Amino acid sequence: MLRNNYKVIVHFDGTEYKGWQFQGHGIRTIQEELVNALKIISKQMVTVTGSSRTDAGVHSSGLTANFYLGQNIDAESLQRALNSLLPHDIRITNCELADPSFNSRFGAKSKTYIYRIFNGEVPSPFDSRFYTHISYQLNRRKMKKAAKLFIGEKDFSSFTSDDPHKNRIRTITEFKMKSKGDQITFTIKGKSFLRYMVRNMIGTIIEVGTGKIDLKKIPEIFEARDRRAAGSTAKPEGLTLAFVKYD
Repeated sequence: MLRNNYKVIVHFDGTEYKGWQFQGHGIRTIQEELVNALKIISKQMVTVTGSSRTDAGVHSSGLTANFYLGQNIDAESLQRALNSLLPHDIRITNCELADPSFNSRFGAKSKTYIYRIFNGEVPSPFDSRFYTHISYQLNRRKMKKAAKLFIGEKDFSSFTSDDPHKNRIRTITEFKMKSKGDQITFTIKGKSFLRYMVRNMIGTIIEVGTGKIDLKKIPEIFEARDRRAAGSTAKPEGLTLAFVKYD
């Protein structure tokens, strides 16, 4: 039986969704919307695999997914069909036939996240869904130094609420902070991430910026291997999965 493996890149505004992962019980998720659209196109249930599980309220400009169809549909036509059926805040920006062995989750070599903060008095309503608004003053110099302390292979137990039996060793290859005017932007790159790991790292760095956490304490937070030792979880609206790299 013919089975074509399609690879798609999904852009979405995650504000109205409870993340990527299908949850059922009428809970809106990105994966469920894709499955529903594909069911109309293919007249059957389709399993959609995603490169990442995003949290509720988190956005994407690079989440990659794949699925198999028994029909031989032109990739460009399939992209148009999906976009005609999906809600306006979810769009397929690329669709192509992939190798039958391609798996968007297990084939990912690295993921890049962007976290945006608007650090001013009055945020624009046109951008407010995609920034975390912090009106009070932040020590950006210390925050930039703090970001560098997360780079490398480390035990991120203090920065996740993931399954305690899961391996918490992860490698961050890039953690950059850019600051211009009211805008603060973090770029975080690594092979894989634990649950809430990016938002917990950012939340800790924000608390360095407020003075609640001493910059020198970050190595101790890592050593504690205890979620309670780190800062609070940063809000989801500032986070975007920007890019997933494959061979």
